[in-house]
Amino acid sequence: MMMSKIPQHIAIIMDGNGRWAKEKGLPRIAGHKKGVESIKQIAKKASQIGVKVLTLYAFSTENWSRPEKEVSFIMSLPSVFFSTFMPELIANNIQIETIGNIEALPEKTQEAIAKAKAKTAHCTGMKLCFAVNYGAEQDIVMAMNRLREEKKEGEISLIDLKSALSTSIFGANQNPDLLIRTSGEQRLSNFLLLELAYAEMYFTPVYWPDFTVEAFDKALANYAKRDRRYGGLKEDHVNEN
Repeated sequence: MMMSKIPQHIAIIMDGNGRWAKEKGLPRIAGHKKGVESIKQIAKKASQIGVKVLTLYAFSTENWSRPEKEVSFIMSLPSVFFSTFMPELIANNIQIETIGNIEALPEKTQEAIAKAKAKTAHCTGMKLCFAVNYGAEQDIVMAMNRLREEKKEGEISLIDLKSALSTSIFGANQNPDLLIRTSGEQRLSNFLLLELAYAEMYFTPVYWPDFTVEAFDKALANYAKRDRRYGGLKEDHVNEN
């Protein structure tokens, strides 16, 4: 694939862990455990091909309503994931970032995330961002409240708003070029609502635990065929009668 066709920022809604497990007669947590392996493979591949930011929707603000046992298991995953994957993260020059209300997570989960960020802070390659306890609506409301305090009576522009969102840490790569959602569902589920305004979207029926590097390549190949015009027209279209 041409380097110009590589998405600089890819966002993924990792969906289907529970259904994958159910179809195999396994508990839902088995799906989440297997899904972690997909994260490792896709993160390494994305880093190797030159993606700048990979944002993964790991746990939404609405996911707290799931069964307590499942939530507890998900909260334990960062410790396991980072302890086993840390050498490869560093070897691939991948830096860990997060968006979402991390302060509301269990203490051990917060500690695992903080440790991973510290250990990869020196990495200058791809940013692997986990959206944890994240909701786009809440992020926008919080950004507006901060801006209202700062601006007082001043007018708030779109640039102001985007600079106050949690994704502003990605600078020029704040907006995803490509959104991938697995499991066949076709909705955003309160994920990066403003940032995805002009993203290309790719929906696949493949459950996240089965989302291999080959499936990822298929999504990238599909993206490479897209004609991104951002609401306008390219010169060859403008000249058409």
